[in-house]
Amino acid sequence: MPFIDIAFQAEVSRFEDPEFYECARRNCNEDPETRQKAIEELRRMIYDRGQCKPRRMDDAYLLRFLRCRAFIPALAHKLMVRYEDFRRKNAYLYDCPAFGLDSVTGVYGGTLPESPTHGRITLMRFGRWDPDRVPIVDVVRCALLMDEIASMQPKLQILGVTIIVDLEGLSMRHVRHLTPTIANQIVSLMGVSFPIPIHRLHVIRYNWFLHTFFYVFKQFIPAAAWDRLYFHGYDMDSLHKHIEPEYLPPEYGGSCKYVITTEEWIRGVNRYKDDFMVQELRALGFTVN
Repeated sequence: MPFIDIAFQAEVSRFEDPEFYECARRNCNEDPETRQKAIEELRRMIYDRGQCKPRRMDDAYLLRFLRCRAFIPALAHKLMVRYEDFRRKNAYLYDCPAFGLDSVTGVYGGTLPESPTHGRITLMRFGRWDPDRVPIVDVVRCALLMDEIASMQPKLQILGVTIIVDLEGLSMRHVRHLTPTIANQIVSLMGVSFPIPIHRLHVIRYNWFLHTFFYVFKQFIPAAAWDRLYFHGYDMDSLHKHIEPEYLPPEYGGSCKYVITTEEWIRGVNRYKDDFMVQELRALGFTVN
């Protein structure tokens, strides 16, 4: 079977092997002997504090939030409150065909295989978005779908994600669509309100227009996230100090052979989706045929 097909099968897998548990211990501070105690503590917090009403309360669901916050129940609870608040305020974003968003071409991508240090390296190329053809809400919805599916996968719950924001080609025709609401949604999807560990966020290939773009976003970026935010401009050597070239596409001076586009990812996941994923996406509000 081609590597790419194996990768897409892994995208919907929830298999956990012995190597997985060692990685979970190292990355997430997850201890099999105390894991259940942390789950129960988080569950009690949810009931006692009453700040959110999660649609699920089973162990696997609560684990998503604990893994993202180093198994500290209080921090996991705060994240869950933000996530549930996001879902409540933005329910309309889920009201769309989950696998009908492949019109969002060129904006998102990713490199395979994942890096043991950086996790999944995700590319965001907002300058490649065609605002005359694709509404901004679908750009956000596509990121939302990617986040929700990623959070279902135990492997990504512990490996996490490194984001590269490529602003080449960004212009006023793009920025005029970036309202404060849209900016808040995008920042939330970059890990602020979702149970996905974000290692670093690297901003590259920008010019003076960055100030206009970034002004809309910075008010929604929490103080704790600033230490994980790096600006490199067109200096790929600077980027390579943080991410080894073997995990980067050739356009960034790398040698990674597998760079998956949004369209390829949507088609691949749609092909290998299982009943669990279909049920989860429908429960969230997506339409899945």
